Amino acid sequence: MTAPPPGEVAPATGRSGRPNIVFVLTDDLAWNLVKYMPHVRAMEREGVAFSRYFVTDSLCCPSRASIFTGRYPHDTKIFSNTPPDGGFMRFHRRGEELQTFATALQRQGYATAMMGKYLNGYHPTQRLGGITPYVPPGWTEWDVIGDGYPEFGYRMNSNGRVGVYGYQPKDYVTEVLAEKGLSFIDEAAAARRPFMLELATFAPHRPYVPAPRDASAFPGLKAPRDPAFNVGNTHPPAWLRYFKPLDAQKIAEIDTAFRRRAQSVLAIDRMIAEVRARLRALHIAKNTYIVFSSDNGLHMGEHRMMPGKLTAFESDIKVPLIVVGPHVPRGRTTSAMAENIDLCPTFERLGGAPVPSTVEGHSLVPLLHGLHPRRWRRVVLIEHHKPPTAIGDPDRPIHGSGNPPSYEALRMGSGIYVDYKNGEQSYYDLRTDPWELHNVVAKLPHRRLMAMRRKLKRLKRCHTGAACWRAAGG
Repeated sequence: MTAPPPGEVAPATGRSGRPNIVFVLTDDLAWNLVKYMPHVRAMEREGVAFSRYFVTDSLCCPSRASIFTGRYPHDTKIFSNTPPDGGFMRFHRRGEELQTFATALQRQGYATAMMGKYLNGYHPTQRLGGITPYVPPGWTEWDVIGDGYPEFGYRMNSNGRVGVYGYQPKDYVTEVLAEKGLSFIDEAAAARRPFMLELATFAPHRPYVPAPRDASAFPGLKAPRDPAFNVGNTHPPAWLRYFKPLDAQKIAEIDTAFRRRAQSVLAIDRMIAEVRARLRALHIAKNTYIVFSSDNGLHMGEHRMMPGKLTAFESDIKVPLIVVGPHVPRGRTTSAMAENIDLCPTFERLGGAPVPSTVEGHSLVPLLHGLHPRRWRRVVLIEHHKPPTAIGDPDRPIHGSGNPPSYEALRMGSGIYVDYKNGEQSYYDLRTDPWELHNVVAKLPHRRLMAMRRKLKRLKRCHTGAACWRAAGG
């Protein structure tokens, strides 16, 4: 195993010599749903939570591409869920699958498992490169679904064999993933082999389908009425300017959707509880990191918008990241700026794999272990291309949900600067305006505005880990 950088605690070792990793990646789960997940809240009490963790793009496929590779969209070239500038086939044809955290860990002897949702546009019956059905490199175990959003009636590619799942309660996606995940853990533990397991749910993504046993939970629950709910912004960019107050019917639709989202995360929470219980039973819990997160958030009524996720508002780009495991202090919250490109190098460092120079993220291992690096990034980059509104895209914006033009954004500790492709700009001062209701870009001193634009430009043009770290102020 490679030696840790100065000041970094070496990963804990057990029977296998290296720690195990369980990564639970949810779909469209915002921070406001964590309160309905008691076992995730227990992870908060027992581990480290990141209060300023962001995604590179608040859209499924670009975000997942960055997680797998540790690179920004400007280098993965995955900017949407569908062609021509996104989707699974673009990721595959560019060779991005050849250098992911899975391929890195597999080379180190890890058993690696991908279960659930992979990348938008992947189909279980896909024929690629002479492999039928196709299984990407890097994965020891492959149990991946194409369209699992309805949670029932789907197909799964299990190591090259396609299975059909029906409409019985036992076929609910999250519960199937839990069962398969436990079996994989059992097999890896029996083989005394370190493992990396990604459990990628479709919940709580639209159409917000809960497990049958949870369909009556939280009666009367409504969407949060925070200060931005159904409130218009001052000096908004053009795309947000003409949103009218939500009427009673639309608010009722939002409340129903939020309640179903809260119901659907209960199965995810049970899955986490079952995994943790199995790890304890196998006596490997103390040598296993569990990482809980989401690919993006979701706004629901904020700024008078119907449910959506394509904006640079905090509701969309800031998501949970909660970790428990060896050397992780209890009940710690870190405000260090982190981003989903950091997960790939974090997993690689934990597994003793070298981090390629092309990985633009930075290992979070020191923060996981309770250290306070003297130098850390001060900003994160958000890149978003207005996606094509392809019929069949599960993330096709619904009417009134907000579909801004392409933009790049610089999220700083005290505010967020957004530069739209159409020439408009926004700046929200999060110290005085945490709900992002007042665009004050016109009031910024020219020197400060130019400094932000220069920093944004440097980040947009960085292509290596070292260059991106310098551009982010690390």
